[in-house]
Amino acid sequence: MIHNASLSTVVLVITAAVLFYAALTDLKHYKIRNDVVLVLALLFFVHAFVSGRLATIPWNVGFSALILLVLVYLYSRNWVGGGDVKLFSVALLWVGLDCALPFAVLLLAFSMIHTLAARFGWVSAPQIDGDERKRIAFAPSVAAALIVVFMLGCLRPV
Repeated sequence: MIHNASLSTVVLVITAAVLFYAALTDLKHYKIRNDVVLVLALLFFVHAFVSGRLATIPWNVGFSALILLVLVYLYSRNWVGGGDVKLFSVALLWVGLDCALPFAVLLLAFSMIHTLAARFGWVSAPQIDGDERKRIAFAPSVAAALIVVFMLGCLRPV
């Protein structure tokens, strides 16, 4: 097993850049591309390998899959978008059980900030067709929360 803190950090920086791209794309087009989600998932496995966190992979995959089932139900009710389901699931793949609480608290904070920004017109929030609700891009909040989890050192090499 490879254990390289510098390489692990490089993978986290690349992942943060991909998350930033996903956030900007979602803000502009309200879409999260499948290839972006796939790259984020592959980067998780690379990071697990280079950081010596291979033992966490089954737990992280299981946790992410369990929440994915809940998210698919929410998607079927039209309460969340498909891109949000994909991005949130891959974010949970990254954080797993060990970092889920800090991620959830940060996600709540960033989501509240984004919602307030949309309410005051600081960011775009178009009307949902045939509904009085507004559409808010969720990727910026997910990306910000996950990047801060990285910065807090929650996923440091073992």
